[in-house]
Amino acid sequence: MKALILSGGKGTRLRPLTYTGAKQLVPVVNKPILWYGIEAIVAAGITDIGIIISPETGQEIQVKTGDGEKFGANITYILQDHPLGLAHAVKIAQPFLGDSPFIMYLGDNLIEDSLDSFFTAFKQQNLDALILLRKVSNPSAFGVAKVDEQGRVLQLIEKPKVPPSNLALVGVYFFSNAIHQAIASIQPSARGELEITDAIQALIDFEKPVEALQLKGWWLDTGKKDDLLEANRIILDTRLEISIEGDIDKESQIIGRVKIALGSKIINSTVRGPVIIGSGCHIENCFIGPYTSIANGVTLLEADLEHSVILQGAQIKSIHQRIVDSVIGQRAKIEVTPQRPKALRFLIGDDSHIELT
Repeated sequence: MKALILSGGKGTRLRPLTYTGAKQLVPVVNKPILWYGIEAIVAAGITDIGIIISPETGQEIQVKTGDGEKFGANITYILQDHPLGLAHAVKIAQPFLGDSPFIMYLGDNLIEDSLDSFFTAFKQQNLDALILLRKVSNPSAFGVAKVDEQGRVLQLIEKPKVPPSNLALVGVYFFSNAIHQAIASIQPSARGELEITDAIQALIDFEKPVEALQLKGWWLDTGKKDDLLEANRIILDTRLEISIEGDIDKESQIIGRVKIALGSKIINSTVRGPVIIGSGCHIENCFIGPYTSIANGVTLLEADLEHSVILQGAQIKSIHQRIVDSVIGQRAKIEVTPQRPKALRFLIGDDSHIELT
């Protein structure tokens, strides 16, 4: 069994952050989104992993993720010159995949469920495709499945105007090598892409065994700012372990579930968890509220923030209003003077410098 993680694309919904970096490397609780998928796949016992990359961000992904040794895996990088669809990614990965069955995992997705039970069902039932589904309130925004009472997939429709169900396709699929023949039989869609939904529909039309299972836990597609913040909130809520390794002075208060890495200094500040603070941070005269992730090397002076993600090397100084629901890019600088509104919201890309006067 192999794995194929899709980590290309331009990340237009997360701009300006993704003008300068891969969306799959944007951190959630100080860890790149992509790494959660790698860890979930390795935990299921699959260690031969191919990662689809784009010309724009592929080198950054390779440098930060490496050859897989730190995950206990062997990673092969596969270049997709143009974003021509999920099925096209499988097509160009065929030399890596060979005749092996494989799991396909979209690199900007996060799921709560372990992959073990789905992997077991795929093998025991000798399926050609197993798709994972989740009930959603807006099925028209997704690929949607129509299934019978036994879980057999009857029909797949990509972003239907009139959805046949509220069951959206999660970005995790299990395939046998039969998917290659199915992909070879389809044509590009109206948007010029080879759609994986069309390929799975071809398997159904060929009367191949295609079934579906529903997720029990949460599923998050982190392609937008609010989705990213929600993923950060949920993982802080469910997975954060308390650890205080930084220096905390006597005037500071640490309340609730908080993780502070070695080399960070907290001076005359309150940190109310769940919060994670990376290494080498300087936080002084601040209130850090719940559901905040602060990456390595961040400087916060006289800042008041909560429910936000602050990326590596950012600087926020002399804030006299609360920052909420914000994502601040790497090395971004914000300096604020008095007489501003009571709350500020930001989505700020890497290397930005904002002054509010």
